[in-house]
Amino acid sequence: MKKLHGFLYLLAFLKFILPFFLQSSIYEPHRDEFLYLAEGSHPAFGFMEVPPLLSVFAWITGLFGNGMFWIKFWPSLFGALNFILVGKLIISLGAEIFALILLFFCFFFTGFLRVHFLFQPNFLEIFFYTVIAIGLIQYVRTSQNKWLYITGIGAGLGLLSKYSVAFYLISLLPALLITKYRTIFLNRHFYIALGLAFIIFLPNLIWQYSHHFPVFYHMHELSSTQLQYVKLSSFLLDQLVMFLPCCFIWVTGFLYLFLNKEGRTFVFLGLAYIGVVAILLWFHGKSYYTLGLYPILFGFGSFVIEKWAIQSRFFLRFIISAVIIFFGIRFTFICLPLMSPVNLAAHYEKARAANLGVLRWEDQQDHPLPQDFADMLGWEEMAEKASVALHSLDSSQQTNTIIFCDNYGMAGAVTYYGKKYHLPPAYSDNASFLYWIPDNIYFKNLVLIENDPDEMKYDFIKQFSSAKITDSITNPYAREKGTAIMLLTGASDLFRKFFNEKLATDRIKTRGY
Repeated sequence: MKKLHGFLYLLAFLKFILPFFLQSSIYEPHRDEFLYLAEGSHPAFGFMEVPPLLSVFAWITGLFGNGMFWIKFWPSLFGALNFILVGKLIISLGAEIFALILLFFCFFFTGFLRVHFLFQPNFLEIFFYTVIAIGLIQYVRTSQNKWLYITGIGAGLGLLSKYSVAFYLISLLPALLITKYRTIFLNRHFYIALGLAFIIFLPNLIWQYSHHFPVFYHMHELSSTQLQYVKLSSFLLDQLVMFLPCCFIWVTGFLYLFLNKEGRTFVFLGLAYIGVVAILLWFHGKSYYTLGLYPILFGFGSFVIEKWAIQSRFFLRFIISAVIIFFGIRFTFICLPLMSPVNLAAHYEKARAANLGVLRWEDQQDHPLPQDFADMLGWEEMAEKASVALHSLDSSQQTNTIIFCDNYGMAGAVTYYGKKYHLPPAYSDNASFLYWIPDNIYFKNLVLIENDPDEMKYDFIKQFSSAKITDSITNPYAREKGTAIMLLTGASDLFRKFFNEKLATDRIKTRGY
């Protein structure tokens, strides 16, 4: 048993460290990572788009200098910890080395490889999904109330990570109710654990209330701009595509919960899976919103396949492993940007990756690189060219100049690279950046970063004494390719008034009621 746990920790270490060597150093932080890193510089109990837990890790990352290693450290660490949690669970069920190897494949040769290397709330959400599930599994197995408290803590911290954890909790309650484990509702410790979860989540709930629940505004914006394109068929197909080399393992785990006598002990997890998928289909949720459901299914699936292979088909262990590795190596090129953009684009074209839908962006068009990879390019170029525009002014003009960006990615990137290029913090009216702009801000000049090609044609340009495009983003693979860097000087009083009034109006619009 001791050797088995040692092997588990070795695999967890490989899970943690390998992505640092695999991803090409050409790529920068992701667009969303810039936003979440910026939140670490603005401590709060909540933000427009996410709860606050990730910002704690962003703050710690800032203390260490915001380098790429520390940005990637947290998702990679929690991915390894998630693997350990599931690994320990299946060892307690009787799993041995082959099941752990299969589980490692599930965490490494699937979409988890990407999720566990992006500083986004998903890695925390998946982790706490797993904590909740394991807490209930162990309570069912042992009847020890401590597991209910672990479940409650996992639920509270999960809700502080991402609100979609509520979908899992909502699905679990009726799933428990319709099984023989409905007796859990007669246990007072269950309600104390729920109260503990509520207390942990309460600071964010108070923040949402005091800010008029901007999360509802964010959800409405997300629904109108992105979720409307989600199709039922694509959503369901993606549940297989996200884990393509190992999808048969989670399917095995899912069937185990319904068809196996021992597995039916935990059938409430299978019912909760169906509940979450149904909720997301109803709300047109993105396919990756289900990711938290799969670690446990992979664990059960690995356990079952090992028993099957050892008992009657020992030689199949090698065939199964070889097939997963063969397709898994190819799948890593979809999960992480392993090569330069030009080489990766050529690889995708040769491999006809577009047929899997991995090159389709939110605009529903295919592009040379996956959208996530294109979102990791062009940012330092943007900051450098913004610096050139700003420093073309004399020092007295610079003190009355602000940098304003069209979206949070731009603002986050300029702020991230600001120290290197001697830039002030960038502003934006997008996402939580809207809350960080000072009221009635005064400026005479504006460095405007904008991806609207018609921006110079709008009437507000006449409110400046001079306006010119100084440069643009030229990286052909960047999602921000063509974004213009504009230098507007001599703003009129009328424009400043309009600018501040619009920001005030935009803040009011973010109210969810």
